[in-house]
Amino acid sequence: MAAGAAVVDVRDDGDGVAELRVRGGRDAVRRALADAASTLPAGQEVDVAVVPAAAREGRRLVVLDVDSTLITGEVVEMLAARAGVEGEVARVTEAAMRGEVDFAGSLHRRVALLEGLPATVLDDVLAEVVPSPGAATMARSLAAAGVPVGVVSGGFAEVVEPLAASLGVPHAEANRLEVSGGHLTGRVRGDVVDAAAKERFLRALAARHDVPLAGTVAVGDGANDLDMVRAAGTGVAFCAKPVLAAAADVVLTRRDLTAVVHLVGAPLVP
Repeated sequence: MAAGAAVVDVRDDGDGVAELRVRGGRDAVRRALADAASTLPAGQEVDVAVVPAAAREGRRLVVLDVDSTLITGEVVEMLAARAGVEGEVARVTEAAMRGEVDFAGSLHRRVALLEGLPATVLDDVLAEVVPSPGAATMARSLAAAGVPVGVVSGGFAEVVEPLAASLGVPHAEANRLEVSGGHLTGRVRGDVVDAAAKERFLRALAARHDVPLAGTVAVGDGANDLDMVRAAGTGVAFCAKPVLAAAADVVLTRRDLTAVVHLVGAPLVP
């Protein structure tokens, strides 16, 4: 461990999480722990997170992406399956998440392929959405700890808003699909929720709750989460594409959102 980095407390909560509190040498501590984790025997994995005290003390805020973060899949691909264009949409989605194509342009291309679908498929997809493991526990635990939570998505409000409400998450923002005559028109209403919009959402929510940016935690998986992950006090890459993992402060490789509760220092509420 580098000079100036001293362990002052170690806690094992009995749930596979060990907490070490250190002073100074954040980058050196991160490298040392990551190097140690890389030497574990095959089959043994551990996520290492070194976060500033501001993310665990005082006023805090958590903002999460939805598709492939709060939930396990991509809503646009679930809709595409009903239109028979799943493969084409999935290829565009993957390219967008890797940062290879402009997100707004890619969204318009994908939504155009959904033209003619009955609007009722949105309810069908909502019923089939699978939250990521630990999502409900995370939302419940953060609410109990008084930590505001918001979700912001390049997906669709028609699914995101009721999903957030079901988890007790009070703040949600996403794109809205245009509907005419009970069918999707293949267009979105208003401005696209892209990377810049996600950062604006984070900043606005922090201001609304009087949380300094240093106390914010942003969690995402793809290139359109880059701006908010970089802007947050602690940016988290969750089972993420390499482009986001390279920019994040914390990289989580196990799909379990209770890790976010540990990051902000809140107790788990079963």
